[in-house]
Amino acid sequence: MTSVQMRKAQMEARLADLRGRLAGIEAELDSHEAKDWEDLATEREGDEVLESLGLNAQQESRMIVAALQRMAEGEYGICAKCGAPIAEARLDALPFTPLCRRCAG
Repeated sequence: MTSVQMRKAQMEARLADLRGRLAGIEAELDSHEAKDWEDLATEREGDEVLESLGLNAQQESRMIVAALQRMAEGEYGICAKCGAPIAEARLDALPFTPLCRRCAG
C-alpha cells in the first residue's frame, strides 16, 4: 500500500517531467527552418507526432493537477462520480484517477 504522501511526491515528479517535455516539444516545434518542400513535408510529419505527444502530456498534466487539488481538499481516493473509495490497487496503477473501477468502466 502506497501512502498519499508517496503518491503526491510521485505525481509532483511526473508533473515536473511532463512540463519539461512540453517545453522541449514547444522548442522543437518553434525551431524548424526548412526551405524546400521535401524538408517541410518531413518536418510536418514530425510536428504531427510532437503535437500528439504534447496533447497527451497536457491531458495527463491536467489530471495530475486535479488529483493534487483533490488531495489538498481531502477528497483524494474518493470516486468523483459515486463517492465510493477508489481501490488502492487502482490508485497504485493510476494515481491521478478520479473514478473507481466501476464508474470508469
